[in-house]
Amino acid sequence: MNENTSHPLNLFNSLSRSLEEFAPIHEGEARVYTCGPTVYNYPHIGNMRAYVFADLLGRTLSWKGFKLTHVINITDVGHLTDDADDGEDKLEKAAAERAQSIWDIAKHYTEAYWEDIKALNIRQPAHWSIATDYVPQMIEYAKGISDKHCYELDSGLYFDVSTVADYGSLARAATEDGEGRIDAVEGKRNAADFAIWRKTPDGETRQMEWDSPWGKGAPGWHLECSVMSEALLGLPFDIHTGGIDHREIHHPNEIAQNQAHSGCDHSGARVWMHNNFLIDRSGKMSKSAGEFLRLQLLIDKGIHPLAYRLMCLQAHYRSELEFSWDNLMAALTRLKRIIMGVERLKDRLKAAQDEKPPHPKLAEMREQLDAAMSDDLNSCPVIPLLEDLLSLKKVDAIQRMKLLQDIDKLLGLNLEILTRTDLRVRPKSASITEAEIEEKLDLRQQAKADKDFAAADAIRDELTAQGVDLMDGNPLRWEWSISI
Repeated sequence: MNENTSHPLNLFNSLSRSLEEFAPIHEGEARVYTCGPTVYNYPHIGNMRAYVFADLLGRTLSWKGFKLTHVINITDVGHLTDDADDGEDKLEKAAAERAQSIWDIAKHYTEAYWEDIKALNIRQPAHWSIATDYVPQMIEYAKGISDKHCYELDSGLYFDVSTVADYGSLARAATEDGEGRIDAVEGKRNAADFAIWRKTPDGETRQMEWDSPWGKGAPGWHLECSVMSEALLGLPFDIHTGGIDHREIHHPNEIAQNQAHSGCDHSGARVWMHNNFLIDRSGKMSKSAGEFLRLQLLIDKGIHPLAYRLMCLQAHYRSELEFSWDNLMAALTRLKRIIMGVERLKDRLKAAQDEKPPHPKLAEMREQLDAAMSDDLNSCPVIPLLEDLLSLKKVDAIQRMKLLQDIDKLLGLNLEILTRTDLRVRPKSASITEAEIEEKLDLRQQAKADKDFAAADAIRDELTAQGVDLMDGNPLRWEWSISI
């Protein structure tokens, strides 16, 4: 454990629906698997909340002193349009609609996802596991469980959920209607049975298909995570994360496969963790709606992506988080104020002499930081704690900077690097150039010096009409304002 932490790390386990003290399977290590994107389209900002959460978990485990091995998968085959066992393959559907190679579709959207990961300052995992790289292992895995746990239909090989103990306990399907999204497939023994291998229909050819004992086809969506997590982390491993929607179908199916393959009742991961939804009342976040909110749209409107990260961190990962432009703009304003405080601290650091004896206030704040993050990654109180730290003008700057660095190791806001200038993102729709802005600001400054306040106000109004918000008394002089 990190010498600066004293509280045990308690995490909410969706299996037990309770907080549990984290006890790694391998001493001093933490092995984590995160369900990644299906790369048939751009991820929307609701999708990206899951990776901010997983990054917060990984940062906390590292800060606590564990050696972290984190795996995030890329689903480039096998995910169907209704998330269950019916409909078209999302990659095949996207490739047909765009008249492109499915491989090119997957590559393009994988790279777009990685750009969003970078923009949100999410740390790189130890492994990006690509589903199509593991198809031979998936076939062998399916062969190993097919005799005792599967049956074959014309459409493919299906897993019989009655062959494992307590199927659906993660979703609490019996009491929470957790399996409501599964559509009927003719011939299935049980409504919850799911595809292990999907045969290519007679007369069709898919861009992604492989030979198997059950005919030419592709693996079922659920199979890939069981295969890749075992290959890269071993079974059992410590923590499996994903969105709360995975708790209802995808993760129970993974657990069933893990039970069948291992021959015992363990679920594959000891702890299953799920972030709640980002709620958008406008209804534009869903990919199926055609127009949806992605990170690039925020940037195009002049909003730095780390403002979205901060907005996520202001809510507990298990709470619903409502998206609105007002909420996002408030987070951006808060981030700007934090960065101004950091810049003032840097200025004091330049004049600081030798470090003074430890200040009791900072010891107290470090204790509060550890207590919050050890309480199921509760980042909510950490942000006001950070703001309080920046306001402590009479406390040694060197010590304050050390605590700020620890806070930022957890929050991942790039506080030491980010500047107010970085946060001044030019909206895509802006027509005025920065040189033109500076020229008008010089004219306004001269008008104020000449006490021609009418001219100064006219210049201000002209700039405001073009999306430029003037900030008198600020050394940057102006910011972009956003017309949402």
